[in-house]
Amino acid sequence: MEFAVQDLHIEFGPRVLFDKLSFVVERGERIAFAGQNGAGKSTLMKCIVGEMEPDHGRVLLPKYTRVGYLPQEGIHISGTPLLGEVLGSVGNIVELQREVEQLSAELQALPADSPEYRDLLEEIGRLELVLQDRDAATLRPRAERILRGLGFADADFERDCGEFSGGWQMRIALAKLLLQEPEVLLLDEPTNHLDIQSQRWLEQSLRSYRGAICIISHDVALLDGLVSRTIAFHHGRAEEYAGNFSFYLKESKARKEALLRQAKAQQREIAKTQQFIDRFRYKATKATQVQSRIKQLEKVELIEVEDDDAVMSFHFPPPPPGGHTVVKLEHASKAYGPIRLLENYDITIGKGDRIAVVGVNGSGKSTFTRLISGTESPDSGEFSLGSHTEIAFFSQTHADVLDNNQTVLECVESAASRETRPLVRNILGCFLFRGDDVFKKIGVLSGGERSRVALVCMLLRPANFLIMDEPTNHLDFQSQDVLQRALAEYPGSYCIVSHNRQFLDPIVNKVLEFRLGHAPRLFYGNVSQYLETVEAEERREKAASSGSPVSPASGVPAEGNRKDARRARAQARELRNKVIKPLERELERVETEIAAADKRKAEISAELEKPENMADNQRLMALTQEYQELERGTESLFTRWEDLSVEIERKSAELAEEFGAE
Repeated sequence: MEFAVQDLHIEFGPRVLFDKLSFVVERGERIAFAGQNGAGKSTLMKCIVGEMEPDHGRVLLPKYTRVGYLPQEGIHISGTPLLGEVLGSVGNIVELQREVEQLSAELQALPADSPEYRDLLEEIGRLELVLQDRDAATLRPRAERILRGLGFADADFERDCGEFSGGWQMRIALAKLLLQEPEVLLLDEPTNHLDIQSQRWLEQSLRSYRGAICIISHDVALLDGLVSRTIAFHHGRAEEYAGNFSFYLKESKARKEALLRQAKAQQREIAKTQQFIDRFRYKATKATQVQSRIKQLEKVELIEVEDDDAVMSFHFPPPPPGGHTVVKLEHASKAYGPIRLLENYDITIGKGDRIAVVGVNGSGKSTFTRLISGTESPDSGEFSLGSHTEIAFFSQTHADVLDNNQTVLECVESAASRETRPLVRNILGCFLFRGDDVFKKIGVLSGGERSRVALVCMLLRPANFLIMDEPTNHLDFQSQDVLQRALAEYPGSYCIVSHNRQFLDPIVNKVLEFRLGHAPRLFYGNVSQYLETVEAEERREKAASSGSPVSPASGVPAEGNRKDARRARAQARELRNKVIKPLERELERVETEIAAADKRKAEISAELEKPENMADNQRLMALTQEYQELERGTESLFTRWEDLSVEIERKSAELAEEFGAE
């Protein structure tokens, strides 16, 4: 046993988080703590690690069990170089050697067949393994490997920890825990600040971790691949499920349905018994049977089925109609000091594009969102909006500019339009602000709560192009599901920076990859398909570097296929220039004519309202006739616009199917 929770009871005011909670964690187990935000998962971890005292009950930890804890936020380390900080976290080797000697002396005084002897012997063996791992010859390479896996560059190793931002601070804390290898690892949302590459590395590391792991995460793919047991918290109770997170979701639904059937059957039996009592209550010949049935009813323990928290839905405000081209960057370059993020880069985001933006932290993803939202300008090159493009932009920094003196409700209502104001309370409920929560002041909210308020403000603005930077970081599964379903039915375009595969896969059709030192690459398909492509590339590169020719049939092309791939990409560009570019130029011309017609119609409408024109019949007829001609011309322009849009989409899909990534 690594640790045990016994009869834990925790309450905050009238709210009971846990009542008589008990469970045991065995060596090497992987356990997910599940439940909605506020169910008490993080509180439980704080109790296990000793940061919080329960009202009743206790946590039992064996004498030599070490517990490592990664909280969601609140870590700041400074004053030491990165590598030195991580290496220094493993403790003094001399102290460990003394501990082994002390335990060995205690071992001599114990009977060889006693349980204490076996436990002490096992602990000595564990400490000797730790000493072996902490040997200077192996410790530094392990620390460097962990730091690289979590996304740090070799050049970062001598930087002061205080130079790193909040997300990187969490990575430093995680690196220290992985190097220390405590017997119990408590991880609260460990992937929140990780890019896809670091996530993949962490998943592999946790699968081979020697100790027990208890994890809170909204990453279903991570949980499904790692855990074999789930403890779900709901309304002060805990239920155990012998499976991963998907098993828990399926099994909890089945349990609820079975309990509901039992409750309905019980109510039918109670109704029959009550009917018998009411019918024969005053019949002397049935008195004994009636009394027996009354006593029977009194002893019945009612099966209670708790109501699920209301499952809400949210629909985006209808977006205004827009053109085929949404936004465009042409020959755009962007740099911060010596770091060049974009160099002479071109991209056109079109109507219907649903793009996931991925890549390592610091590669330019957030900068890209600011460029395409128009909130930041490229150092050189051009940014342009398509015809009638209306943007709604969610950035993590938007949470920092909220008015601390407003309540949540006041803040969101001030951001809503007249059409969306009736939706405010519903959407706040979807994103975890329920009941009196909406009357909290912005100034007292946590960072995650402020981020959710900023997200709600953005979602209520009518727009045909959404830009979202890490929108799911502070959302529970239910809120993620609400947002995912709303995006699936949203008719506009969007660009989302996220590493949440479960969230992105059903709703994106392109992936834009950012890599330091390389131009961004666009892939067709969802994130899982993108990862398969990247993994195939890595296999090809490894085969090429090892000098071993591999046949195309094995999935790793031989050297000659590199030339074929370059030739195919060149052919795709040539076909695009020949087939699609003329259609896009024609579409832009049509959009320009539509915009000019709309402008002239607005001018005519203003002219028609002037008193001098209303009194001049000849002028009035001329303006009316011109307006009607513009209306007819606009109708034919819109028909042409629709035909061109369909043709461009069809041709693009054909090229994508034939040539894959751009």
